[in-house]
Amino acid sequence: MKKYICTVMLVLMSIGFTHAQRMLPKQKGIEIGAGILSGKESFQEYYLKIGMTVNGKNGNYELWVFEYTHEYYKYRDIDIPLETYTAEGGYSFYLLGDTRRNIALNAGVTAVAGYETVNRGKVILYDGAKIRSEEGFIYGGGVHLSLETYLSDRFVFLVQGRAKILWGTSLEQFRPSAGLGLRYNL
Repeated sequence: MKKYICTVMLVLMSIGFTHAQRMLPKQKGIEIGAGILSGKESFQEYYLKIGMTVNGKNGNYELWVFEYTHEYYKYRDIDIPLETYTAEGGYSFYLLGDTRRNIALNAGVTAVAGYETVNRGKVILYDGAKIRSEEGFIYGGGVHLSLETYLSDRFVFLVQGRAKILWGTSLEQFRPSAGLGLRYNL
């Protein structure tokens, strides 16, 4: 009987000292996210993204993202849609967190390139007015601040604040946003 009690005690004690390894170098992850654009009045102005991460050393990682952004601009009594399709590539740096990587604060820098369309390509409005904003290719850079916490050994919950500066657009160049995401580490 003593043998069984000692075995159970050793197993219970060892459970507290073992944990899964997180943020292993070269480990890949799939990330999805959604959020709202800052300074906008409604939740109809949003972004959706899907991306891939590749872990580096010390909690840093590469980030590759495809994103769709949908927003509106007011003209008299109608809303003119602006849609942006972008690809981002960059690096996220570990700033601080606990030693087991249960929670971490990361800051990232990305390069952005994509395409922007205004009113789905229609330049003449219902009243004969002409849209002067042009659609076309855009490029720029972005920064983000991300609070990441592990829900399990594979799932990571993200809260992000982001900002992009875009050139090649005839609309707003500075575009801040905030959102939530979920990453699955492969």
